[in-house]
Amino acid sequence: MSLPNPELLFDQLVDQVQADISNYTALVGIHTGGAWLAERLYQALSAKKSLEPLGLLSVSFYRDDFDRIGLHAQTKPSEIPFNVNGARILLVDDVLQTGRTVRAAINELFDYGRPASITLATLIDRGDRELPICAQYIGAELCLPKENMLVFERDAHGRFSLRLENKKDVVNGAEDLPA
Repeated sequence: MSLPNPELLFDQLVDQVQADISNYTALVGIHTGGAWLAERLYQALSAKKSLEPLGLLSVSFYRDDFDRIGLHAQTKPSEIPFNVNGARILLVDDVLQTGRTVRAAINELFDYGRPASITLATLIDRGDRELPICAQYIGAELCLPKENMLVFERDAHGRFSLRLENKKDVVNGAEDLPA
């Protein structure tokens, strides 16, 4: 299966978000892929708008399936360097599928305060929702078999790539379960 070029999807996402973002919007990326995406979005958008400092979330402890999938081996701390109360937040994740990661991120954001609004941007929307979560900004929608895991990666130069893995290979191998 041919996957879309994530660099082109990123450019499309910048165009979509740029049209609606206002001064003092706060971008928050979800570790790990969403954080990478948010960092690049922040660079592209802050050149033209006055944005709050970039925030990063690690939702590992907020997941409702923590007991099933365990803690990710590379858990990073959350960093929210702005006042969440009354903030207009653009939450950024790489791949949206079940909605559980986004729900966990929203729960964590509310531990920091009560934002005025939260919108969601994602590079890929896979569908297969288990919760009523939708993104306002989407790079592309992909229908993939459930046994395939879409892996979003960033190289040493910051360029994005996508690849497919079979979940059975990951679960039965030495790697961690997907978050």
